[in-house]
Amino acid sequence: MTSKNNGLSAALVSNLQDVLSKRKGVVDDGSAEEPPSTSDVTAKEEEDKESDDDSRPIVLVTNGDGIDSPGLVSLVEALVREGLYNVHVCAPQTDKSASSHSMTPGETISASSVDIKGATSFEVSGTPVDCISLGLSGALFAWSKPILVISGINQGSNCGHQIFYSGAVAAAREALISGVPSLSISLNWKKDESQESDFKDAVGVCLPLINATIRDIEKGVFPKDCSLNIEIPTSPSSNKVCLLLRNCLGLGFKVTKQSTWRKSPSWQAVSANRHPGAGNFMSNQQSLGAQLAQLGRDASAAGAARRFTTQKKSIVEIESVGVAGKTESRVKKYFRLEFVAKEQEHTDDDLDIKALEDGFVSVTPLSLLPNIDSETQAAASEWIYKYLNADQ
Repeated sequence: MTSKNNGLSAALVSNLQDVLSKRKGVVDDGSAEEPPSTSDVTAKEEEDKESDDDSRPIVLVTNGDGIDSPGLVSLVEALVREGLYNVHVCAPQTDKSASSHSMTPGETISASSVDIKGATSFEVSGTPVDCISLGLSGALFAWSKPILVISGINQGSNCGHQIFYSGAVAAAREALISGVPSLSISLNWKKDESQESDFKDAVGVCLPLINATIRDIEKGVFPKDCSLNIEIPTSPSSNKVCLLLRNCLGLGFKVTKQSTWRKSPSWQAVSANRHPGAGNFMSNQQSLGAQLAQLGRDASAAGAARRFTTQKKSIVEIESVGVAGKTESRVKKYFRLEFVAKEQEHTDDDLDIKALEDGFVSVTPLSLLPNIDSETQAAASEWIYKYLNADQ
């Protein structure tokens, strides 16, 4: 192999030739394989171009389960692989399920960059609604607004009245309030039955609908004044209807109405010694005498607390607060909330929970109005039916 050195030292040229030889597969006799094809070079140039291409539609992704949740990660990876969108992520740094439409006014929240390949991503120390409000404000991202906000994929159903608790659905609602079309997506996760790989199958089910949504937003024909709440049935890969859908036979989706179903809240009493915040700590500002007196009062309170914890109906802690001879005693109890799904009978086939239980992908138009008006419902239904009947 020969080469002009172009003013470079012979040693440097030799080193460069060795490196290039290894990359090009030069054999021992000195004959080299053909250089990379123009198609390979073009693919690389396209990849580099796409990374800096601001003309692609911007999609903003968030969720309620936290930025590390498998549902969000699977969705973002799929959107990036499509290569059609400029993907941004602004999601809670921890699980904020059931945070509803809560925000964090008057407090400082952090937004830290996160490495998700192919996407510009931040984790936020706030609620899902904080994430969307911040993301759309212009304070975090340089762009004005995305073409679509997607919230999900949530772990657990958000049918019926469950949407009022859901942080994921609230994030989509916040986008709609700000004038940005939105989708909320949930997988009907069931303990001891669902597995993490189900999220990738769920992405395969809903990605064609996401693509159709963005296409029709660009055309100006996507229904306005509503957000679509998409519910994917348990174990999509083993669900016959979903398999038919993925084979592009136009089956599997069902336009539904919001039901009154919800998981039942279950409050459980928690022992004081299991609560990390239980117990009293002395203020460093108290005098030594006040601290000793307080220690005595706390010891008495602890004894009282132990006596109270023997009662079955309530688990309590007695907390004493006082300085300089003034003492105030109060009862403190600890509880933990869990939502429990209970078997319920649903007879209306048009309800979201009924369709989901029957193995359909439920698509429910949601409005900012207390009850979605018939015109908006009709427009959303017409668009979905048009999507189902179109050639995918």
